[in-house]
Amino acid sequence: MNSAMRAGPGDAEPKVFTVSELTRLIKSLLESEVGHVWVEGELSNVRRPSSGHCYFTVKDADAQIAGVLFRGDRRGVRFELKDGIRARIFGQIGVYERAGNYQIVARRMEPGGKGLLQAQFEALKEELRKEGLFDAARKKPIPLLPQHVGIVTSPTGAAIRDILNILGRRYPNLHILLAPARVQGEGAAEEIAAAIDEMNRRGGIDVLIIGRGGGSLEDLWCFNDEITARAIARSAIPVISAVGHEIDFTISDFVADLRAPTPSAAAELLVGRKEDFQKSLDDTGRRLARALRESALAAKNRLLQADGSYVFREPGNLVRQYAQRLDGLDLRSLRRIGESLADRKRRFEDGRMTIARAARLWHQGCAQEVRRIETQLQALNPIAVLNRGYSVTRDGQGRIVRSAAAVKAGDRVRTLVAEGEFGSVVE
Repeated sequence: MNSAMRAGPGDAEPKVFTVSELTRLIKSLLESEVGHVWVEGELSNVRRPSSGHCYFTVKDADAQIAGVLFRGDRRGVRFELKDGIRARIFGQIGVYERAGNYQIVARRMEPGGKGLLQAQFEALKEELRKEGLFDAARKKPIPLLPQHVGIVTSPTGAAIRDILNILGRRYPNLHILLAPARVQGEGAAEEIAAAIDEMNRRGGIDVLIIGRGGGSLEDLWCFNDEITARAIARSAIPVISAVGHEIDFTISDFVADLRAPTPSAAAELLVGRKEDFQKSLDDTGRRLARALRESALAAKNRLLQADGSYVFREPGNLVRQYAQRLDGLDLRSLRRIGESLADRKRRFEDGRMTIARAARLWHQGCAQEVRRIETQLQALNPIAVLNRGYSVTRDGQGRIVRSAAAVKAGDRVRTLVAEGEFGSVVE
C-alpha cells in the first residue's frame, strides 16, 4: 500500500476516497493478496432464487463467510446443497461491492464431513427417541374447540401476526394468552422452556402453540435444544409445534403432540371454519328431528295396532285419547326442536359439544315420556288382568255378562281367559 493510501488525519492534502473507490480498493487487495483458496465449513441459509444462482453461508464454530455459486458453475456440483451439510469449497475471495461484504465465489464444491449442528441434531433426536419422547402413545389429543389458547413466541415476529390473523378471522371470541419469548439466539431455549412451564402453572389453558417463522438451521436451533424438548414433554397442556416452513423439521416437532408445518397452519388446525361448525350443527339438528319423528310415529303405530285388536275394542276410547296425546306430544316435540335449534344457533359460541349434550338430554326426556305412556297403556291392557286369573264371560249375543241376573238356566255362554276361551251352560 503506497503512502497516499496511508495518509493520516493531520496531513496537508489527505487522499479522500469515495465509498465506491474504497470498496474497489479492498476488493482489489483481497483478490490479489488472497486470490483463490480452498475452505471447508458447514453450509447454512442456502438460497436458490429464480436466477439459478445459489447463495449460502459457510461457517465454523467461530466465524462465517458469505458464498455464491453462480449458475454456470452449479453443473459441476454432484451433491445437494442444503443447510447443515459440510462442504469443501474452492473459489476466489472477493467483495460484493453493492453490500460491502466480502465473500467467496465458488468455482468447485465437494462434500465435506457432516456439519456440527446437524450431528448434534441427529444425536439428540436419537437419544430422545430411545427415551420414548416421540411415542404416539404419549401424545395428548388436541381439543376440538378450545376456548383458551396459549402462544409462546416472539411478540414482534411474523408468526404471532399470522396466528392472530387466522384465529381472529375464524373464531374471533377466543381467549388468547401470549407468553413472549426470544425464538433465536443465546438464551432463547431457556426462555421458551420457562414460558411453557409458566403456562402450565397458570392453568386454564386448553392448548399451547410454540414456534416462529422460517430461518436457517442456526436460527431455528433453540427448537432443537434439549431444554425446549423436555419442557414440551413435561407439559400437561397439549402442545402444537409450529416452527419454520413446511420443509423445516425440529426436535420440537417430534416431541410435541401435533406438528404444524407453519405458524399459520397451526392456527388453521386449531380451529375449523365457523361455517363448518354451523353446517355440522344444522345437520345434527335435522337428524335429531327426524329421529324424534320416527320414534313418535313408531309409538303411534303400536297404539293403533293395539286399538284394532280384539281385547282392546271395549277400551277403544281410551286408546284414541292416548293416540291424541301422542299426536300432541309429536307436535310439541317438533315445536321444541325448532325453538331449541334457534336457541342453539344463538348460543353457538358456547361450543357444539354443549349443544349436542343438551339435545341428547332433551331426546331422552321425550323417550321417557313415550315409555311412561306405554306403561300406562300396559296397565290398562285387559290381557294383563286376565293373566292375573280373571276372565271375561259373554252371552250368546256376545254381550259381556256383568251379573248373574243377566243369564238364566240353560243359557249358553263363552268365557275368555288368559290362554284361550271355552263354552258352558248356565245351571
